[in-house]
Amino acid sequence: MSTLTPREIVAELDKYVVGQDDAKRAVAIALRNRWRRQQVPAELRDEIAPKNIIMIGPTGVGKTEIARRLAKLAHSPFIKVEASKFTEVGYVGRDVESIIRDLMELAITMVKAEETASVRHKAKAVAEERLLDILLPSPRPQAETSSLDDDDEGQAIGVIALPADNEAQNKTREKLRYLFRTGKLDDRLVEIEVSERSTPVVEIFSAAGMEEMDINLRDMFDNLLPQKTRKKKVKVPEAYQFLVDQEAQRMVDMDKVVSEAKKRVEQNGIVFLDEIDKVVGREGGSGPDVSREGVQRDLLPIVEGSSVNTKYGIIKTDHILFVAAGAFHAVKPSDLIPELQGRFPIRVELDSLDKEDFIKILQEPRNALIKQYVELMKTENVTLEITPAAIEQIAEIACYVNENHENIGARRLHTILERLLDEVSFNASEMSGVTVTIDENEVKRKLDDVVEDEDLSRYIL
Repeated sequence: MSTLTPREIVAELDKYVVGQDDAKRAVAIALRNRWRRQQVPAELRDEIAPKNIIMIGPTGVGKTEIARRLAKLAHSPFIKVEASKFTEVGYVGRDVESIIRDLMELAITMVKAEETASVRHKAKAVAEERLLDILLPSPRPQAETSSLDDDDEGQAIGVIALPADNEAQNKTREKLRYLFRTGKLDDRLVEIEVSERSTPVVEIFSAAGMEEMDINLRDMFDNLLPQKTRKKKVKVPEAYQFLVDQEAQRMVDMDKVVSEAKKRVEQNGIVFLDEIDKVVGREGGSGPDVSREGVQRDLLPIVEGSSVNTKYGIIKTDHILFVAAGAFHAVKPSDLIPELQGRFPIRVELDSLDKEDFIKILQEPRNALIKQYVELMKTENVTLEITPAAIEQIAEIACYVNENHENIGARRLHTILERLLDEVSFNASEMSGVTVTIDENEVKRKLDDVVEDEDLSRYIL
C-alpha cells in the first residue's frame, strides 16, 4: 500500500472493474490518505479522521467489487455487511457492534494465517522428527519388542524397535528419513493422537445468537471441559501434514497475533455498508420506518468513533474507513439523518452500464466472464470460442432486458450466459476434443424467443 500512488491504485482497480472512474478516484485517494496519515507527526496523527464514502448507483455496477478489490490491494481487514440486517435495540436483528467484532475475527484469521506461514518451515522440521519418532520408537528391553505389528487389513503399522545401540539406531533413523523424503513410506499406516472436544451444550446456545454476548461462551466451555484424544490410523503423508499443522499452531504467538490484528483493524480496517438506503425512513411513515431511523442512530457512534468491547479487548473505531453504498431509488442521501450524512463527506455517483460497458466486462477484466467459461470448458477438453459479433449481441440483449425489466446491471450477463451455454455445459463431459463456436446466429437461436416474449424474459432472464 505504501508504494502505490492514487494513479496506480486506479490502474489496479481497472484490471477488475470497468468504468466508474469517479468512484475509483475517491477510494484511491482515501487509501493513499491512510499512508499519508502514518507519515505526519504523532501529535497530529490521531486528529486526522478518515473521509468516509457513499457510493450511489443501481445494483450490479461495481460498488461492492470496488470496495472488495481495494481491501485486497491494501491487505486490510475488510467486511461487507447489509445495513438492513441491523435493527434498533429492542427490535429483532443484529447489534451494530457485531460489525466490529466480526471484523476483528477476520483480522485474527488473516494475521494468524500469515504467522503460521512464516513458521511453517520450522514446523516441517519438527514434524519430520516427530514422525520418525512414531516410525522408530525408543529402544525397549529386547524381550518386549515384536518384529512388526499388523492392523486388520494386514498393512504395516510402526517399525521394528531396536536394541539400545545408538549408532545402529541413528543409521536406521537416517535410512527412514531418506525413505520418507523419497516417498517410499507413503503407503505405510501410522498411529497418531488427535484431539476432539465434546461440547454439545455450546451448540444449543450458538443457535440463539451467541455472537451478541460479550462473554464468549464457546471459549469458556472449551476451557472448562476436558480435552479428549483418540488414536487414529492414517497414512504417512497425512500424518506428516497433521503434525506440521499442529507444530505450526504451537509456534504461533497468539498474543502477538491479537496485538497485530487489533492494530490492523483500528488503523486499516474497512467496513462496507451495503443497502444503506434501506434504513432511510420515508416521510410520514410508521411501523418499520421507526426502526430504520433507529438503525442509523445506532450506526452513528460506530462511524463517528467509539470503543467496542470484543473478546480480544477494546477496539477503537475512530480510524476505520466506512464505505456505504445504495441504489437510492426511492430516497436520497440527504434523507439520512444529518449526523450520519456529516460522517460521509465524499459522495460519488456510479453510472448505469451501457452496451459498450457490457462488451468490455465480458472480455477485458482479469476475471472476465467469457474467460471463466473458456477455462471451465477446458477442464473437459472442450475448446469454447465466442465470436466478437456474438459478444456484441449478448451485450445488446443485456441492455434491452435491463431497460425493459429490472435493471440489475452486469449481473444480467451471468443469467444470459448461463442460458446461452446451457447445452454446452450439460454435454461437455461427452464432448472431449470438440471445438464449440458460439456465433451471432447461435445467440439469436437460443435467446430471441425468450427476449421477445415479455413474460418469459421477465422470469428467465
